[in-house]
Amino acid sequence: MKWSGRQGSGNVEDRRGMGGRVAIGGGLGGLVVLILTLLFGNGNFDPGDVNIDNDAYSTDQTYTPTAEENEQAEFISVVLKDTEDVWHQLLQNYQEPHLVLFTQSTESGCGYASSATGPFYCPMDAKVYIDLSFYDDLRDRFGAPGDFAMAYVVAHEVGHHVQHLMGTTDKIDAMRGRLSEKEMNSLSVKLELQADFYAGVWAHHAQEMKNILEEGDIDEALNAANAIGDDRLQKQSQGYVVPDAFTHGTSKQRMYWFKKGFDTGDVREGNTFEEDL
Repeated sequence: MKWSGRQGSGNVEDRRGMGGRVAIGGGLGGLVVLILTLLFGNGNFDPGDVNIDNDAYSTDQTYTPTAEENEQAEFISVVLKDTEDVWHQLLQNYQEPHLVLFTQSTESGCGYASSATGPFYCPMDAKVYIDLSFYDDLRDRFGAPGDFAMAYVVAHEVGHHVQHLMGTTDKIDAMRGRLSEKEMNSLSVKLELQADFYAGVWAHHAQEMKNILEEGDIDEALNAANAIGDDRLQKQSQGYVVPDAFTHGTSKQRMYWFKKGFDTGDVREGNTFEEDL
């Protein structure tokens, strides 16, 4: 991706080198549920089981970011700026989200965030949360290297912000408790696939506006979408697939919706809730 020397966003909060004490209700089970809920999710979980000690947050005086980490932070800032420019063009009265960079752990409007949760968007405070160590996870754990793979992740989380602004997230949340777990999982899949679509829409318009793409960039994004499909992750972690437990979509679905967004560039083509998935 062509990004060096371009303007970054003014909406990045750098909390690297800060940490805090966190108490999680429910013991180990609560922690597992929290991590699974947040991994590539939109921050929709009950923060009532999470207690943050705000006074415990302090700067780690021994923390010094590496040159590579600072370059990654600069890259993410440029990508965020690109999303701002694109969505201002596509949506009237677009409200820009903030993006929080942190190491190990931090607090969010949705509760506890840690490097184990992966990047996520919290609609309660309209912020995207990313620990830069996810760069390494994306490359080493998920087999999805490349700067545009990470750009896709950022654009996906900003896609959740777009859903929040449009009221889509609130509509899904309002159905909790009225639908079965299977039905809610199905809606979660459609929400995630729409965020993938919006990431593709962003890439389409960012290319038109700024000529950001280099050879192989879209393949990097598609590879990342493929790597984090529910079917592939379940197969890797437990050796078998449980479709009713899908919350983010299959590898094929995630690739399809990102590519559709990139090919069409038309927000109106991304109503995953009316599609038979």
